[in-house]
Amino acid sequence: MSIDLRPVDSGRSEPQPLPGLTVPGLPADFVWGAATSAYQIEGAVDVDGRTPSIWDTFSHTPGAIEGDDHGDVACDHYHRMPDDVRLLAGLGLDAYRFSLSWPRVQPGGRGPANAKGLDFYDRLVDELLAQGITPWATLYHWDLPQELEDAGGWPERDTAYRFADYAELAAGRLGDRVHHWITLNEPFCSAILGYHIGCHAPGRKDFRAAVRAVHHLHLGHGLAVERIRAVVPTPAQVGITFNPAQVYPASDSPADLAAARQADGMGARIYLDPVLRGRYPQDVVEDLARLGAELPVEAGDLEVIGRPVDFVGINYYVSDVVAAGGEPGETVRVPQPDRPVTAMPWEIHPQGMTDLLTRISRDYPGTAMYVTENGAAFDDSVYGSGAGGRIEDIDRTVYLADHLAAVGRAREAGADVRGFFAWSLMDNFEWAYGYGKRFGIVHVDYETQMRTPKQSAEWLRDAANAARGRQGS
Repeated sequence: MSIDLRPVDSGRSEPQPLPGLTVPGLPADFVWGAATSAYQIEGAVDVDGRTPSIWDTFSHTPGAIEGDDHGDVACDHYHRMPDDVRLLAGLGLDAYRFSLSWPRVQPGGRGPANAKGLDFYDRLVDELLAQGITPWATLYHWDLPQELEDAGGWPERDTAYRFADYAELAAGRLGDRVHHWITLNEPFCSAILGYHIGCHAPGRKDFRAAVRAVHHLHLGHGLAVERIRAVVPTPAQVGITFNPAQVYPASDSPADLAAARQADGMGARIYLDPVLRGRYPQDVVEDLARLGAELPVEAGDLEVIGRPVDFVGINYYVSDVVAAGGEPGETVRVPQPDRPVTAMPWEIHPQGMTDLLTRISRDYPGTAMYVTENGAAFDDSVYGSGAGGRIEDIDRTVYLADHLAAVGRAREAGADVRGFFAWSLMDNFEWAYGYGKRFGIVHVDYETQMRTPKQSAEWLRDAANAARGRQGS
């Protein structure tokens, strides 16, 4: 598996007309939100007792990040949080998905909570509730305390137990007001990009270690679910967020069908099955064995991992067409030149979202889902600004409209999808790409920290309001 981080021409066409505000298929109680993560926006990396995470270390490694960027300041959200919440309220959204910084809450990943760190999230939650916005807290969005990585990181079983302790500290403080909890964001990225491919923190390249990390992330999730339920009042909803791609075979040949099965197993089912079925897929276990790797399952682990969750978050950005490679067991991605691409450059395929959500609904009956991330990076300077500095990001606006329509189609096909969180509330530190890729519906001038809502933010606000008005009439 490899990930191409080279920038290419997006190949976009001329701007499309602004989409209409009607999104069929979404119910009156559908949740409209936006999302961020701690390291990408907070800054203040050495303030009020916070200690380094693996992303602090990795981003300060020469050559690891485009432009040698880092998150030391990012969007300075730590100091500008009340204004950011008021900005969010002005967008008319129901919910805000944010993540807690583990090394801010529990410096070093062990021991008692850091009162000043938790105070920040305490204030954030109160600000959100005062503005009528429902807080959705993600416990882990990739910022493992560096001390735990020094002790072996996610490939070591002990990290799962440390995560459970942290989850209890956070939920114990905030759980009287936060009723929606996500344990992990995209364990695929934490394990595979961080420990196998090495393009994400901690930058290791060890496939066997990555496979161990997959299991220990799952174990940490299951242990955290138990701790959260023990300290948070009964109405709390607890889930986990995955980022499975929708995989299609390049042809009906047995070799390409096998390639699609393998890609789906390693990218989706290895995460969905243990949480939703309490077991790993046998074909994936056999695929790993052929690659010389083994999931370090111990007695009782799968019962812990498979504890019931209230929902599954789905982050959707891409679908993949795959074919068999030239070597036995090799899978290759087949580009689709007829599809437009974002600035990442990721192919745009809204139907893939419909297919993915309906497939999960079919294969894992009874699963409630939220789209916890969906969005696109585009070069917002291409078309310039309108009157009064209005940023006319028509490509992003169309992208969001098309993908919300895809969610509506999935619902009409029977998928229990209950909400949509745009990624991201604001432009931010985009991991290995630094500040060169902008996903925000709000523009951030990194020199002045000025926030400017884009056309996409205005459209999302108006579409949400139109849906509520139409369905409430």
